[in-house]
Amino acid sequence: MTLELDHIFIATTANAPEAELLKDFGLTEGTANQHLGQGTANRRFFFQNVFIELLYLTDEQAVQSEIVRGTHLYERLTQQDLSISPFGICLRPQQGIQYQAMFSCWDYQPPYLPAHLSIPMASDNPLTEPLWFVLPFGIAPVLAPTDKRQPLQHPKGFQQLTKLRITQPTAPISMTAQQVKRMEGLQIQRGDEHVLELSFDHEQAGLSYDFRPHLPLVIRW
Repeated sequence: MTLELDHIFIATTANAPEAELLKDFGLTEGTANQHLGQGTANRRFFFQNVFIELLYLTDEQAVQSEIVRGTHLYERLTQQDLSISPFGICLRPQQGIQYQAMFSCWDYQPPYLPAHLSIPMASDNPLTEPLWFVLPFGIAPVLAPTDKRQPLQHPKGFQQLTKLRITQPTAPISMTAQQVKRMEGLQIQRGDEHVLELSFDHEQAGLSYDFRPHLPLVIRW
């Protein structure tokens, strides 16, 4: 497997006040980011190997523009249908390995990126599954240049995400999901609702915290 997890997004409400729940829990917030021309912005939490992005809508016209429409971010962020997954799973090439497509993709060129860069988005991607996409230029937060380094120390002591479990009301039927399921530490299962379970540091403490109903998120450590 030549790809690994880069980051995860969870659709949230305007300005992502849900981030305060993560801070109160014991996570250190990194810098926020605005996606100019895409109509979205985020609040982020970084760990050694991944980051969590709380994504929200800022401009309905931009997110429904011709360039952005194919991402279906509008549908995921407005959550008008409970069958739609509020999650996005971004992958990147493993360190030192040139990017190779693991599933069929189309090239998304968002307005906020330089013209020579694009984001491969899964072609086979039903809205009932997370948005599957790749950052060919992504790197682990711990490897970021000093001037771009985000805070990686947390009061809770978390260091690395070691397992990701995705629960969704429908079976993972896409060819993309079948390929992604082959990744070590990533599971997709069917359940009553959309939920992400993030396991840190191999769950050595044997503890967990459920952020529902405010966020469809369970953290284990």
